[in-house]
Amino acid sequence: MPVTLELPVVLAKLAGGTRRIAAEGTTVGDVVADVAARYPDLAPRLRDSAGAPYPFVTFYLNDEDIRFVGGFGAAVADGDELVIVPAIAGG
Repeated sequence: MPVTLELPVVLAKLAGGTRRIAAEGTTVGDVVADVAARYPDLAPRLRDSAGAPYPFVTFYLNDEDIRFVGGFGAAVADGDELVIVPAIAGG
């Protein structure tokens, strides 16, 4: 069973409208790389040109903010859920 990556509606548009993507990898970074390779329009919204997460995009691995559990190096296992929450600004 792969890891499930859940996208917000605003990013799902860049993945053909798909909100839940099954992805492979042993770390969060691997999962993001797998999805980025399959959805090139989505890739620049998930990570910067160096392959690091943007500070304004939060990733939750099974409800834990990845910034506190190893970032893109955090280990994932089959059945884990990775949710992306982009920052929303307004005024």
